[in-house]
Amino acid sequence: MVIAEDDDKAYWDAVEEATELLHEERFREALVLLRDVAARTPKNPYAYYFMGIGLFEIGELDAARDAYRACLKVAPDHIGARVALSHVLRQLGDAKEAIKEGTRALSQAPNDGEALHAVGLAYLERGDDVAARKYLEAFLATKPELEVSVEVRAILAQISKEPSGSANN
Repeated sequence: MVIAEDDDKAYWDAVEEATELLHEERFREALVLLRDVAARTPKNPYAYYFMGIGLFEIGELDAARDAYRACLKVAPDHIGARVALSHVLRQLGDAKEAIKEGTRALSQAPNDGEALHAVGLAYLERGDDVAARKYLEAFLATKPELEVSVEVRAILAQISKEPSGSANN
């Protein structure tokens, strides 16, 4: 689904104040605004995407998952929502679905670092160290920010220390 340029601008303008609140870590205030935007314009993907971010930040993972799914319902090509959904599903213990969502993001953008990271972590959660290594190394090749790069290198070092042959379902 492609959003017309005028609609996209209106959708973005509707959430701008809420995104500022998110940046200020005023998550609950942002969520109030975002829920209002979603009620007024139920096809606004930004409202659901940023709602997912706010809900994630306050620890409401089930609700964040639902918000990201709502975003994808109105904007199936929203890679950010798909990657975020992958992370939330993994944290909720559903590695299989996390891999599915991350892989769908990669089918849209094959070299997307965030999607590679999400899929690698989902495979790690699933216990498939070989696949995790493949995706996490590909993620490092995208030259991510230092902090995340250090974390991923630590994960890869830990995988290397563990006995090989780990590929649980």
